[in-house]
Amino acid sequence: MPSTLDPESAPGIAELGLWATVLRTDCVRMLAVAKSGHLDSSLSAADIVAALFYRVLRHDPKDPSWADRDRFVLSKGHAAPILYAALARHGYFPLADLMGLRKIGEHLQGHPDMGRTPGVEVSTGSLGQGLSMSLGVALAMDLDGREDQRVYCLMSDGDCQEGQSWEAATAACHFADRGGRRLTAIVDYNHLQTDGTTEQVMDIGDMRGKFAAFGWDSVEIDGHDMAAIVDALEATRGADRPAAIVCQTRKGRGVASMEGRFGFHGKPPTPEQAVEALEELEAKLASQMAELQLTRRGEEH
Repeated sequence: MPSTLDPESAPGIAELGLWATVLRTDCVRMLAVAKSGHLDSSLSAADIVAALFYRVLRHDPKDPSWADRDRFVLSKGHAAPILYAALARHGYFPLADLMGLRKIGEHLQGHPDMGRTPGVEVSTGSLGQGLSMSLGVALAMDLDGREDQRVYCLMSDGDCQEGQSWEAATAACHFADRGGRRLTAIVDYNHLQTDGTTEQVMDIGDMRGKFAAFGWDSVEIDGHDMAAIVDALEATRGADRPAAIVCQTRKGRGVASMEGRFGFHGKPPTPEQAVEALEELEAKLASQMAELQLTRRGEEH
């Protein structure tokens, strides 16, 4: 991945979809070995993370501390497997390390740890804090005089139930001209939590409207429509105020036995479920690869 993305060489929509499937497959394998963690929460965010790491984010695995990089903050830190998969696939650390998820002595903690894992910008996990930390990073970028850098914060339904998130939303607009404009919040609105649906636990309602009421440039999209995700993310660069992208998603996306179903939060797949999920994802990947090859042959002729 180059330090500065060239739009002409950036992956297209079909290729990004393929990479999202690869990341989902990595997550299933990780959780099957670890026998612990949050799989369905990672799967719902795979399309968003693939779009960010393979196309939108300015980052350089060969130089993780590159001063002009964008920042990605996983506020929904329990979905660490999807971040680890993206980092490993980009070479921040060996792919084999993924099998050390949640193991004592390994560097892939249950929640992201910036002190142990290359590529992790902020340690997260306590819901509601990620947006505040992301705003702080954005303000620091402005103080440093960095040009055209952004901070992308991926949030969950649970983050949006926390008051601290809305304090950050207020502050981001108040300080828009001092760095708040650099902030993009992405809500993985999958409607399921540990104890039931988000609507049952604490209904957060119209997220797009709420962010708009706080002064944010906000849109709502299908969080599994790769073209819509890319368009929404790329539209935020250079904005004059903070931007919010509310992504309607399905928890467990890509694995039929989990998708949109209650009861899988924080539970690893059984060996049987893992085998079934991997077969399903590998069949999807093969189909995507064949389709992509046909498209490329057509472009050559």
